[in-house]
Amino acid sequence: MAAIERTAWATGPDPAIDWRRVAFLMHVSRGLDHLEETRLVPERKIFYQFSARGHDLAQILLGSQLTRPDDAICGYYRSRPILLALGVSVADALGSSMARAGGYSDGRDIGAVFNFPNPHGPSALPMCGGVGAQFTPTAGWAQALLYRQSVLRESACRDAIAVALGGDASVATNGFWSALTMATTLSLPILFFIEDNAYGISVPSTLQTPGGDIAANLASFANLRVASGDGTDPAESIGLIRDMVSHVRERRGPALLRLVVPRLEGHSFQDTQTYKPDQTIAAERARDPLPRLRNHLVPAEFDDKEWNRIAEEAAREVERARCEAEARPVAALERTARHVVFDGALQSEGGQWTQSYVPPPASDLPDPQGQRINMVTAIRRTLEQELSINPRVVVFGEDVGPKGGVHAVTLGLQEKFGEARVFDTSLSEEGIIGRAVGMALAGLMPVPEIQFRKYADPAMEQLNDCGTMRWRTNNRFAAPIVVRMPIGYFKCGDPWHSQTNEVQFVHAPGWRVAAPSNAEDAVGLLRAALRGNNPVIFFEHRAMLDAPSARRPWPGDDFVLPFGIARTVHEGSNLTIVTWGAMVERCEEADADHDADIIDLRTLMPWDRDRIIASVKRTRRCLIVHEDLLSGGFGAEIAAVVAETCFLDLDAPVSRLAMPDIPSPHNPALLEWALPSVADIRAKIEQLIGF
Repeated sequence: MAAIERTAWATGPDPAIDWRRVAFLMHVSRGLDHLEETRLVPERKIFYQFSARGHDLAQILLGSQLTRPDDAICGYYRSRPILLALGVSVADALGSSMARAGGYSDGRDIGAVFNFPNPHGPSALPMCGGVGAQFTPTAGWAQALLYRQSVLRESACRDAIAVALGGDASVATNGFWSALTMATTLSLPILFFIEDNAYGISVPSTLQTPGGDIAANLASFANLRVASGDGTDPAESIGLIRDMVSHVRERRGPALLRLVVPRLEGHSFQDTQTYKPDQTIAAERARDPLPRLRNHLVPAEFDDKEWNRIAEEAAREVERARCEAEARPVAALERTARHVVFDGALQSEGGQWTQSYVPPPASDLPDPQGQRINMVTAIRRTLEQELSINPRVVVFGEDVGPKGGVHAVTLGLQEKFGEARVFDTSLSEEGIIGRAVGMALAGLMPVPEIQFRKYADPAMEQLNDCGTMRWRTNNRFAAPIVVRMPIGYFKCGDPWHSQTNEVQFVHAPGWRVAAPSNAEDAVGLLRAALRGNNPVIFFEHRAMLDAPSARRPWPGDDFVLPFGIARTVHEGSNLTIVTWGAMVERCEEADADHDADIIDLRTLMPWDRDRIIASVKRTRRCLIVHEDLLSGGFGAEIAAVVAETCFLDLDAPVSRLAMPDIPSPHNPALLEWALPSVADIRAKIEQLIGF
């Protein structure tokens, strides 16, 4: 039976709980809310304020049960009480809300967007601004716990758990259902902790889940322990929390606990709650957990004087924290652009480098060995090598297991390395990428595959959150992952499988973006990504996977190609052609009778500006050829930089050749009409040289 039966919990204070600390943290949380609402927000020292009143008791009690160093939570904007319970200093909590130096983000992110790398106990994984975005990374952390225990033999993980906190509205999101599928199919050690206050801003919970009770709806969900209770009742709350945490710790499967709580203030400070009937507001106030906690503890645990003494201590701590937080300066302005990517300062938590990983010796000079291989073989062999020498590498996605991927890139890898390291996933790109983020935070090197570029769209929230993580936590956290993603046309096209749109990831802060055009570059760039400390988008062009022009000898087991170094395909003096991916071979063919400098960028972020500028200053002409759409394509950025930097050196206008602003057509004839063809490129070359 999935659901647990309702139990008559002990009425007296549980002797195993430090109730004095619980009471102190309750008063601190209330004091912070009061200070912000009555003083700091009106004084415009805080711009976003979310009260935790009503949610606070349940969170603090949950925090009391998270005792293992490898436990982790991921919360949401009303989760400050549990952060306090995990050990976040009051000054950091308040200073972060005030966007001052230090704290969660050094003033870069909203103060209610929490994170806490905790070297002495459970960490709070970086939460995101989007509702429901916390669930799949938490599931990824939970899966990494099992991996670290069974594959890496880390005994400290044997009873650690992951906890995802969310409100009742969050259960309607893709992230929740994707994480729930992952948790139940893989029996992950994760607790879904749902704080149901009956409203998502103004929308009642009955519009989020039928009947407004996610626990009732999931009571028969396979392999899930489900319980529901009153989050304002100290005895019932701690009884349920302890039961569910123990269930997950003992590896009996995932659990979901729904605690009904009142939201005693608006969604945010600006929310006046006019949409709530007066009787609803009155009923919520009657269920305030603070007086219920007092009644639970006085006189059973201590007397009125001690209760008042605790309240006074909390008030002094809040005032002390206010003085410290207000004394903190605004972060140094010139540091605002730091930590977008790894810049030499190691993050506090996340990624294999924080786990004492040291990349093997490498060379940026290829050592050609053996017969020429295609790009599919080159990528597969590189993955196989890194899986062999680095136990933290895991490869996963839809159909990457026994099938070997829809493009056969992972063929045979599961058979060799087992299902724990090369595995299939449910059909949810949100889950694939979110899982990868959580696994990376736990110290693994995940290599998720998105089958086609267009299929990444459902995962864009997770991709964006992953890219910005290092910056928005001021280098406290990072999640280096390598996302393999086939792009572009192959024999034919269509709007669903043939999209490129590389520029979307170039425009997403924090990502490194690789677009190799041949097997040698694919090996060097993929190996660099797998050994690096940044999240990477690794594009695999479908037309190049088995193209004869893309075949190269194996460049050696130590070949690593640094990002940001373009390749001069052909040296010339009449024109500079800048291109990448499948357009490289077309540009080579088009220039057969000309004398152009053909430059293959190889990586789009970073891109080799110096080589391009030096070439254009010498040839005095520039043509940019790419497969993506013309308007807003990455070629426009290159053209802008060339025009700005080389304006006085140019003998002809900077020119671009790309697809018209239409989706990729399916019929091969229509596709070839839309793509930059060899004839089109040749005509453009002649036009620019003759200008």
